[in-house]
Amino acid sequence: MITVKNHIRSTPYFKGITQAEITHITDHSVLRTFSASEMIFVEGEQAAGLWIVEKGSVKIFKLNPDGAEHILHIRGPGDTFNDIGAFDGGGNPANAAALSSDIQVWLIPSEVIRHILLHNPQVALNVVQLLAGRVRSLVSQIEDLALYSVIVRLARFLLKQADDPSLSGPGVTRTAIAAHINTTPQTISNVLHSLEEAGAIQFDRHRIIIMNEKILRSIAML
Repeated sequence: MITVKNHIRSTPYFKGITQAEITHITDHSVLRTFSASEMIFVEGEQAAGLWIVEKGSVKIFKLNPDGAEHILHIRGPGDTFNDIGAFDGGGNPANAAALSSDIQVWLIPSEVIRHILLHNPQVALNVVQLLAGRVRSLVSQIEDLALYSVIVRLARFLLKQADDPSLSGPGVTRTAIAAHINTTPQTISNVLHSLEEAGAIQFDRHRIIIMNEKILRSIAML
């Protein structure tokens, strides 16, 4: 039987949680299923709670005034999303949609989250520390977009992808990667050729293989 309990135990937010609190969360969580490209929630609407990916990939994204999409995050199994909306009780700060087909996600309602925060100081401290880490990550992402070329941004993405399974798999296409690092699919293809010519990677239509991490790190300016 699929249960959210295992995810709760492994989610850093809930380190130090009691068995009674785990049971409370489990009893009130709901498993939802979405098809590829189906919206999970819309920016600005009241946040329903904290989401945890059970199966598949989810994209968290913004739309510019012209309707172009910029992917802020890609979340995979075990990852949480809409953390800010769940913890501050406000609206969804971005949109979320299924990136792969037939995804499953858990929803822990906001009122359940607030109950835990009010009664468990350790969990509240975890939330402060982890959200501060998310802010640092966003600052780094903004820095990449503002200061570095596409080839540097793509090299950094590929290095992150090698360490983070949620950035790979079905749905993480060149179009999705382009939307994440703020460029076009055609530019992604061109830059992949440049990285291959430099000896850093090999690629085909279905996969990208890092052949020389040292060269890729040099291009990524890391």
